[in-house]
Amino acid sequence: MADRVTVIGWDGSPLTAAARGALSAATLVAGAAHHLGLPEVPERAERIRLGSVDLAARRIAGHRGTAVVLADGDPGFFGVVRTLRAPEHGLEVEVVPAVSSVAAAFARAGMPWDDARVVVAHTRTLRRAVNVCRAHPKVAVLTSPGAGPAELALLLEGVHRTFVICEALGTEREQVTVLTSDKAADHTWRDPNVVISIGGSGPPGGGWLMGPDPGPVRGWGLPPEAYEDDTAPAPGRTPELRAAQLARLGPRVGDLVWDIGTGSGAFAAEAARFGAAVIAVDADPAACARAEAAARRSGVQLQVVAGRAPYVLERLPEPDVVRVGGGGADVVAACADRRPERIVTHAGTRDEAEAAAAALAAGGYAVECVLLQSVDLDPDTWSERARSVAFLVAGRRPAP
Repeated sequence: MADRVTVIGWDGSPLTAAARGALSAATLVAGAAHHLGLPEVPERAERIRLGSVDLAARRIAGHRGTAVVLADGDPGFFGVVRTLRAPEHGLEVEVVPAVSSVAAAFARAGMPWDDARVVVAHTRTLRRAVNVCRAHPKVAVLTSPGAGPAELALLLEGVHRTFVICEALGTEREQVTVLTSDKAADHTWRDPNVVISIGGSGPPGGGWLMGPDPGPVRGWGLPPEAYEDDTAPAPGRTPELRAAQLARLGPRVGDLVWDIGTGSGAFAAEAARFGAAVIAVDADPAACARAEAAARRSGVQLQVVAGRAPYVLERLPEPDVVRVGGGGADVVAACADRRPERIVTHAGTRDEAEAAAAALAAGGYAVECVLLQSVDLDPDTWSERARSVAFLVAGRRPAP
C-alpha cells in the first residue's frame, strides 16, 4: 500500500506550498493529461492517466511509495475522494482543496449559488439531470463526454432555459458562453465544462438553507380552496385520493411525472413540490390555465401540454411515474406501453376499475386496487357534510 496518498485540487491557480511539497516527494502521480503536464510533477515519478478512478485506486493501493492524485476543482465535491476512500481500496488520504468548478462557474457568471441544485450528468444519469433542470429554476450541471450542453438541450425540448456554459475553467482555453438552451445543440463544446441552467420561477432561496427553499405551502393532499379552485370537483377526486396517489407514486428529485388529465393542477403542483419534474396534460385549455396558476401559487414549475391522451403522449419524454386522472383504460394501456416504474389511476365504478386493472396487468404490472371512502364531517355538529367513494388502482413494474 502507498505510504502516503495526497489528493490535490487544481483550479488553474498556482499550486499552494502544501501541494508543491506533496508533488516534490511523489513517486506516483495520477491525473488527467493537463495535470500530468504541470511543471511541478517530478520527472522520476510514475505517471497514471486518470480514466477510471477505481483502476487508479487499485494501482495506488499496490504502490510502495508516495502517491499524489490531481483533480480539477474541489476533489471532495463530486470528486475522486469518495472513490479513493471506499472500503475496498483501504486508502487514507490527505486533501489539498481548491475552488470547486461549480463555485468558479457561478463566480464567472456573477451569480449566487446557495439556492442552486447541483447534479452530475453521465450518459447513465443524463435523463435524471435533465429532469432536475426541468423542475428547478437554477441548476449547475457537471457534465461529461456524451452528456454535455448539447445533449442537455436536446432532452429539454419544449422547456425554455438559459444556459451559462463554462468551458475549461482555470485554463488558458477558458470560455464562458450565455445562450438559450435551444441554441446549445448547434455548437461543439470543449470538455470539461459546467452548465448553469436558469429559467422559470420558484420560491426565493438563500439565507439559511443550501439549495431551493421549501416554498410557501405546507402539507400535501390540500383542499381545493388551497389552490383557489372554485370549479366543481370531479366525482371521487378528493384530497384524500390525491394523497393516496402521491403515496403510491412516490415522486422524487430526478423523476419525470406525467399527470394525464390534470384538472385543477393540484396533483401536478403537489408532485412538483417533492422535487420531481412534472408534465401536466389536459385537453381542456381552462384546466391547463388552472394547472399553471396552481404551480405559481405553490412556487413550483410545470410543463403544461394541451392535448388529448393517448395521442398527445407520443411526443412526451419518457416518464418515471404516471398518474392517469382521466381517459380510462385506453390511456392506462398507452401509459403502460411506455414502461414507467409506477402508474396510478382511479375509477368511480367497479367495471371501470377492473378495466384499468386489466390494462395494467396486460402491461406486466403488479396491480393493487383499494376502495377508498372519505366522509367530510362538520366539526361543530359532527354531522356528515359530504361522502366520496372511489377505486384507487395502482400498478408497480416488477423489478428486473
